[in-house]
Amino acid sequence: MRIILALMLILTTCLVTAQSVVNVGYFKNATYQLVQGSEYKNGYLYNVDGHKKMLRIVTLDWPPYIGQALCNKGWVFQFTIALLTEQGYPVYIEFLPWARAVREVETGKADILMPEYYIEDSAPSDYVTGKTRREMLALSNSFPGGEVGLLKRKGDKDRFDGNLNSLKGQKIGVVRGYQNTPEFDAMMDNGEFVIVEAVDDLQLVKLLVAKRVDLIIGDPKVLRFTVNYSDLSKSMKVKLLSNIENETNILKYNHLYFALSKKAPQWRQVLDDINRSLYQFGNQGETQRIIEMGNLECF
Repeated sequence: MRIILALMLILTTCLVTAQSVVNVGYFKNATYQLVQGSEYKNGYLYNVDGHKKMLRIVTLDWPPYIGQALCNKGWVFQFTIALLTEQGYPVYIEFLPWARAVREVETGKADILMPEYYIEDSAPSDYVTGKTRREMLALSNSFPGGEVGLLKRKGDKDRFDGNLNSLKGQKIGVVRGYQNTPEFDAMMDNGEFVIVEAVDDLQLVKLLVAKRVDLIIGDPKVLRFTVNYSDLSKSMKVKLLSNIENETNILKYNHLYFALSKKAPQWRQVLDDINRSLYQFGNQGETQRIIEMGNLECF
């Protein structure tokens, strides 16, 4: 099996280097399925011959999970295409700034936002007045994610003692539109922290190193990968990465989700299909294989 996987890797890599669009592969009943993509509008189109309605998916650059500059665009990209192709959907996937991606889905201009953290029932929409995000979006079942924690400047004392009350009054950087943890977001919405918003993870790290905030919140792995995969000079990358470190206590492990626009036609059927694929891929070990192959191919 390992030899077969290696051969599939070589095949996929050859196809990728021959064109600008990444191809996606997955196993179904021990048979390798290769899904070819093409450039389409401002993104990428897959499974053009799928028999169901084309889905427009919006996402972001969020390494190491997903990103335009990542090898094979990251395992979440591959996973998403595989899940939806298996259910017969043509898929148009577009990378956008996160806040715009959220707006596109909440207002019904796109079908699916991914990857998303769990959204609390009380979380307010930034784009639809008087509505909560859960009134606008439906969440799929979960799939593997990562830690959410706080980062401080190198050498600073810990500010977080494991209880969020220890952070009251602290100046904390967040990415606008991101879900963090339910408890943190509730306290943030209640004005218990001094919040400075960034447009993306890279700006968030810059805010911390520039001493414009005391702490920043996010997936530590994502924040470091974002700096490494940025267009910054090598010296600037070294400066940023050498001046940040994790707080000792983490906040929590966050699973990931697909968030579907309730304004989209047949969103309930799409949700059922996604959950069916999530179960099948998880039960057959394909989810873990895609994650592991992403690491094997690209690192």
